[in-house]
Amino acid sequence: MYHIRFIFLSGLVFFSTMTVFCQNAIGLPIIKNFGTEDFHAGTQTWEMAQDKNGVLYFANNSGLLSYDGTYWKLFKLPNATIIRSIVIDSKGRIIVGGQDEIGYFFPDKNGILSYTSLKPFIPPTSRQFGDIWNIVLNDDEVFFRATDRIFHLKNSSVDVFYPSSEWLFLEKSGNHVYAQDKSKGLMIFKNNGWDVFSADPFIQNNILTAVNNYTEDTLLITTLKKGIFCLTPNSLTRKFTILDKELINYQIYTAKKINDNRFAIGTISNGCYIINHQGNLVQKFTKKEGIQNNTILSLFLDRDLNLWLGLDNGLDFIAYNSSVKYIFPDKENQTTGYTSKIFNNDFFIGTSNGLFKTKLETAISDYSYSKGEFTRVSNTDGQVWSLSVINQQLLMGHNEGTFLIKDNTAVQIQSGEGSWFFQPLNQTSPFEDIVVGSYTGLKMLHSKNNALTNGEPFQLLRESLRFLAYDANNNIIWASHPYRGIFKFLLSADKSKVLSYQLYNSKDGLPSDLGNYVFTIKNRIVFPTVKGIYEFNMGKNGFVPSPLLYSIFGEKQVVYLKEDSYGNIWFISEGKIGVIDFETPKNNSSFSIIYFPELQEKILEGFENIYQFDKENIFIAAKKGIIHLNYYEYKRSTSKLNVILGQVKAIDKKDSIIFGGYFSDNYETKQFQSSNKIISLPHNWNSFQFQYSSTLFSQSDNIEFSYQLVPFDKTWSEWSKKTEKDYTNLPYGTYTFYVKSRNNLGNESKSVAYTFKVLPAWYQTNYAYTTYTLIILLLIIATSRYLKNQFEKQQLLHMEEQSKLKYLHQLEIDKSDKEIVKLHNEKLETEVNYKNKELASATMNLLERGKLLSKIKEEIKQLLQTHNSTSLSAEFKNILKLLTEAENTKDEWEQFSIHFDEVHNNFLKDLKTKVPELSSTDLKLCAYLRMNLSSKEIAHLMNISVKGVEISRYRLRKKLQIPTEVNLYDYLMEIKNDLPENGNTI
Repeated sequence: MYHIRFIFLSGLVFFSTMTVFCQNAIGLPIIKNFGTEDFHAGTQTWEMAQDKNGVLYFANNSGLLSYDGTYWKLFKLPNATIIRSIVIDSKGRIIVGGQDEIGYFFPDKNGILSYTSLKPFIPPTSRQFGDIWNIVLNDDEVFFRATDRIFHLKNSSVDVFYPSSEWLFLEKSGNHVYAQDKSKGLMIFKNNGWDVFSADPFIQNNILTAVNNYTEDTLLITTLKKGIFCLTPNSLTRKFTILDKELINYQIYTAKKINDNRFAIGTISNGCYIINHQGNLVQKFTKKEGIQNNTILSLFLDRDLNLWLGLDNGLDFIAYNSSVKYIFPDKENQTTGYTSKIFNNDFFIGTSNGLFKTKLETAISDYSYSKGEFTRVSNTDGQVWSLSVINQQLLMGHNEGTFLIKDNTAVQIQSGEGSWFFQPLNQTSPFEDIVVGSYTGLKMLHSKNNALTNGEPFQLLRESLRFLAYDANNNIIWASHPYRGIFKFLLSADKSKVLSYQLYNSKDGLPSDLGNYVFTIKNRIVFPTVKGIYEFNMGKNGFVPSPLLYSIFGEKQVVYLKEDSYGNIWFISEGKIGVIDFETPKNNSSFSIIYFPELQEKILEGFENIYQFDKENIFIAAKKGIIHLNYYEYKRSTSKLNVILGQVKAIDKKDSIIFGGYFSDNYETKQFQSSNKIISLPHNWNSFQFQYSSTLFSQSDNIEFSYQLVPFDKTWSEWSKKTEKDYTNLPYGTYTFYVKSRNNLGNESKSVAYTFKVLPAWYQTNYAYTTYTLIILLLIIATSRYLKNQFEKQQLLHMEEQSKLKYLHQLEIDKSDKEIVKLHNEKLETEVNYKNKELASATMNLLERGKLLSKIKEEIKQLLQTHNSTSLSAEFKNILKLLTEAENTKDEWEQFSIHFDEVHNNFLKDLKTKVPELSSTDLKLCAYLRMNLSSKEIAHLMNISVKGVEISRYRLRKKLQIPTEVNLYDYLMEIKNDLPENGNTI
């Protein structure tokens, strides 16, 4: 009876323990699903590997698939077959095995992966084979497993090992390579051959799927259909776990060791199990938890300890080492999580569909790993707004009022309108008076001896008041209304009623009537607004910028503030969640600000809530469930931040990849570009696109990039999440593109550099410039000579033209002179004619006067002869004397001669000079003769007789020595031309 009871109790303990250990962890890490629409390749992924840069490679149905955190690339085998296995050796060669093909991918001179087949190294008789299911790398030796042979590559030589019946499995564990021969059992490779490691009949009759180190001398092996076993050189024993039934039913296809205490097991039909060293379940990932399907073909742990699942259809990334987890109390509906609280080792989550709770494992510090199932607390259906622990009691603000959570049910305390928030009115526990912010204003709860009773409601104001803060120094309750402003309630001394209230808005210093909140931070009442954080100034009876927080946030809109027990301030601003960490000063400041971009767009907007239990357990209200943040581990994250340059395209009429993302030299991949790998491009390839990324997959949402193209860019660019950069129409020259990354903690990676040259066009080369110089010199010389010749020709033409012009000018001058002379002569002639007319007029006057005087004298003489009177005679004689004196024309002659010479070009003067012996009478005669006067007219002018004129003419001939046959008038006319001009002697 005792034994039966013992067995029964032992069974109860076992099954209860099994129930606990079979439960999944309540927190799920971030799971990212990649389908064929993401990577554009085959559905199945068989094996995975990661290179030194962190780039992942997948053996895929369509070929070799790579992923650098942003970009997927596919590389096919020459025969386009499935790649089922992959490893990467120390030189960076990506060694793959497909159907009837083995070889490796390695970057060419431009860093683009190209394939090299290893089949030529295989003996000719063994070159036809089926799929290569496994590849194992052991130092520099490579093993390839097909079902009917294993190839062993060493020093460019391939040995072939055939099984006794069939090779079922190939794996490396520790420093040893193991293979399963269906007939012989588990084999180990030693001394260039295969020895039996274990010939246990069980191994001969079952398919092994994984071999991992378990302890120093023990292997943990998994089988396809029989579960897990421990194997030593001398024994094989079953590893009993509480999962045996599931693992046998769902079949283990693969397994990987995660760390010293955990193993990942991939099954054919029930997803992935994480078990510890004892065989207990740590976590399970199935389609229910978020992976795409439950058939796990491959498992891979990347260098940041995150888990990748190769599925029957797609790829899944599990941020297993992430500090962020998701908790879904209702996994079927994944309802919105509004609030959370830990109370008496129970974890409560308030959702849009009631309150849920689960028991926490107290031995675990990070509660996201606590295993358990959530159950709904009865009588909580509907919207749960808040949870508060007051006086060791758990109060729930609900859509239907205020509830007390007791045992596994909710007891309603206040009914009717919904309750938002609870604010105790004294600073130390126990709290006797508790104000409730409700849909219809403020309500009062009284607590005495753990008994809660309703107080008198405050009837002054019926407004929905969701945010409350109590100012104990002034006995004031502050409440915010998102659409009206800030209410101030002045309480009575016994806190039983509100004496008065006042509404503050933009008229009182607030930036706006909208978007105002109230919180208690550092024992200060602060008011986040649409433009920064304010505090109330009692002296001004208005709001002023907060001396504590305004300088930190500036005019950013803050909607939520919460101070944790360590003095750090958690906040939500502009959709981003962050913390002002006073424990981690930075940049000469007493604090640092850390944002969590991976949570952006996942937090619950409008109903923000952050619950800080301790540094390892921060719970955040989310659109789906509750987000768990292990802040302690988040800050301690040691994942190495990196950046890789994945591809460089040169762009002309079509794109050309000039760099495929891999640096190499001497048949080995490198972390930097060698100087002999700098590419030179024609001048027309002067537009480029650079693609870059980071392989820190778990922080992909946190990473930003900055770049600089030297010497084109003078400074680094602004930080951005953009993962590509274009440059167009670069001038010729040598350029180096730098890129670096940083995460939200402010950590920066080392930069990666890529150098390239854009060659000048043929017309921009040194040879071209030399040619240009020579051509220019020749052109200068030829032009100089040409210009000289042209100058000489032009000079000659100019001289001829000048001569011609001079001639024409002379002609013009002559013509002008002639015109002038003509005009002058015409003028002179006019003047002469005028003077001749005057001279003639004067001469005629003289002539007429002479005639008149002569006639008067004759008349007087006749009178004298007629009258002999003495008195009259004397008088007439006087008259005659006067007439005679009047006839004396000496003065008139002088005037006449001057006037005559002006008319006749100094004729008389020149004639006198030529013939000095001429008397004035002779000159008069010459003048009158020159004027062609008759002898009679001359006689009257000279007051002589006509005969006297003839005698004077005769005498003049003699003096002038004129022959008798020469007419005296003609002589005087001709002699004018022989006389010198201007009176000069001939």
